Amino acid sequence: MEGETNGDRDPSTHLEQDICIHIFTVSSAMVGVCLTVIGLIRVVITFGRADTLADDFLAGDALLFLISCLLSYWALRSRSLRRMHRLEKIADGIFIFAMIGMVIICALITYTISVPARPGTG
Repeated sequence: MEGETNGDRDPSTHLEQDICIHIFTVSSAMVGVCLTVIGLIRVVITFGRADTLADDFLAGDALLFLISCLLSYWALRSRSLRRMHRLEKIADGIFIFAMIGMVIICALITYTISVPARPGTG
């Protein structure tokens, strides 16, 4: 690239690295959040208060966050600017999709917990 000398990158590259760092840290935290909520849902199911598919969906969501985390890490480690941009865009897209999934799953959990159990089902 023009104006790039021995590791000096332009401000847009620095911004892309900042985005990758944020995706990396938040995605890894969200994997932990998903796993924690899966555990809590399993406790609720064990006590027979509710039965939901939310824990299964959360497991898939955790995998999406993990993929986003790994792609952003790969982008940070990439020496090719073009590859870094491509990986960052993919990681960003997967991250946004996983966040939307998390909101939908939270709505499912809220609905499941708030709807009273029907007679004869628990």
